[in-house]
Formats: sequence, structure tokens, C-alpha cells
Amino acid sequence: MLESIKYNWSFLRVIRLIMGFIVIGQSFVIKDVLFGVAGLIFVIMALFNKGCCGVGTCNTVVQKENHNKETTYEEVG
Repeated sequence: MLESIKYNWSFLRVIRLIMGFIVIGQSFVIKDVLFGVAGLIFVIMALFNKGCCGVGTCNTVVQKENHNKETTYEEVG
């Protein structure tokens, strides 16, 4: 777990961390707990590099199409 915090820092991960700290700081200023929770979520997502598509978890498997299939038709009548 410590390795996920130390390595693989990207530009967007740093931006997410900075944005989380800004939101947490702003939550203290406006005294809003829900805003602070949102900031905490951003910080946790940045620290552990988790989230949608953060580590490739949203990728879908591309299936190859077989173009050699012969299409059969039925007469309806």
C-alpha cells in the first residue's frame, strides 16, 4: 500500500490532491462538513491512485469481429 502512495504520480493525480486540499480548506472557511467530506474523497483518491479509470479499471475488452461470417436469409411469406 505504501508503494501505491510513493510511485506512479501523474499530473492529474497531483491536481486531484491539490484540489482536495483546497476543498478541505474551503470547507473550514465556510464551516460545511459535506464539502469537507468531498475534499477528503479527492485526497484519498489521489493518495491511493484509485477512482474510475485511475488505474485502468474502466477499460472494456474489445472483441474481434469475425468478418468472414456468411449471412443467411430466410424467406418470409
